[in-house]
Amino acid sequence: MTTAPARRHAKYGGVVQRQHKTHTSERGAFAVAGCACGWRGPARRSRDRARADAELHATNPPRDP
Repeated sequence: MTTAPARRHAKYGGVVQRQHKTHTSERGAFAVAGCACGWRGPARRSRDRARADAELHATNPPRDP
């Protein structure tokens, strides 16, 4: 599991955003990365790729529109 530090965001008046706690799970022959924020990565045959997806999301989460 990977955890990114909470950040303050001006859009929310400096309120601390929720941390991104990522995990990977297996579904048959596929590994899937997910996050406590609701994000899910693509199904991967490689566990290493799924973990890399999770790490990328935790360190660089998508921005709000």
